[in-house]
Amino acid sequence: MSPDLTVQLAPKHEHGLLLANPVMTASGTFGYGTEYRQVFDVQKLGAIVCKGTTLEPREGNPQPRLFETASGVINSIGLQNIGVKTLIREKAPIWADWQVPVIVNIAGDTVDEYARLAKELDGVAGISGIEVNISCPNVKAGGSAFGAEPDSAAEVTKAVKAATSLPVLVKLTPNTGDITKVATAVAEAGADAISLINSVKGMAIDIIERRPATGNITGGLSGPAIKPLALALVYEVAGAVELPVIGCGGITNSADALEFIMAGASAVQVGSATFSNPHASLDVLEGIEQFMEKEGIESLKEIIGVGRG
Repeated sequence: MSPDLTVQLAPKHEHGLLLANPVMTASGTFGYGTEYRQVFDVQKLGAIVCKGTTLEPREGNPQPRLFETASGVINSIGLQNIGVKTLIREKAPIWADWQVPVIVNIAGDTVDEYARLAKELDGVAGISGIEVNISCPNVKAGGSAFGAEPDSAAEVTKAVKAATSLPVLVKLTPNTGDITKVATAVAEAGADAISLINSVKGMAIDIIERRPATGNITGGLSGPAIKPLALALVYEVAGAVELPVIGCGGITNSADALEFIMAGASAVQVGSATFSNPHASLDVLEGIEQFMEKEGIESLKEIIGVGRG
């Protein structure tokens, strides 16, 4: 008998958000999911988180946008996307025929933009939840990220919750002084689950060209290089809130994913690993299942947080 891999990501929500397994894709690394249908059966995954979506289409940052580093990659995409109305018109009808839940990652420059995005997505067939990217710059607060301070993070969370009946996940940035305070504020504001971490601010210099290696100067560092940092922050947040936590950051194989789960994560997101291995998320899922069968673990619930002592 196969182990029980099911995960309830929104236990406090009226309708919940039940996943068949804990493996999700990370926003910005898996497109809209449609791009990978010819690579493997995406229906086998626990959930797909689509790329960051804004009210209006965005062209993104100037090139170059990607730069490979030791054990990672710096990306400076700039939220290039088709805009929420095109997403609803062209992508949601496809997702509506899928069994795998699709969660839309949203990004805005003001609290009002987040609320408007949530309202647009509410009740749309094919959309199972919203992930709120609070790493975006708050243009009314001098450009600091919404997720950098507990008050602004809570304000966005409350606005989104008020505008939608969908489960709301809030994705935290590591670029803050005290992530547990931000997580607690988000939880108190009504978030159904918390995902972390978003990429870490970083940069590289092209020594031949003698200028920053990416067009926007800085970008987000992701990949194996940030896994120890992400794991530590997931451990801290899982101990600070009673909501489900989704771990993300440098997961490339099932052992990585199991570390996050044992640190307290109920689910994981596979991100940059997909760039070098399009099957990465499926490989992670199969590895978790094999580990559980080998160890005689009947349910995923048995190992969530077991590494916390």
